[in-house]
Amino acid sequence: MTIATEVQIAGVPWPVYKLLALAIGALVLVVVGLITTSLAPAVLAGSAAAAVTWLALSIVGSRAA
Repeated sequence: MTIATEVQIAGVPWPVYKLLALAIGALVLVVVGLITTSLAPAVLAGSAAAAVTWLALSIVGSRAA
């Protein structure tokens, strides 16, 4: 990975796609939690969104390299 695609967090390089996946998962968690007012669907939807985003962006990134 290049410098432009990594972010230093506590001295450890993280790929941007991982941080984006975590942010999308957190956003889905909050939105679904507010809509359903229930924790179980919010956690499941947030984790599913984060996992799908993480995998999709890692595949796209590996093909571009």
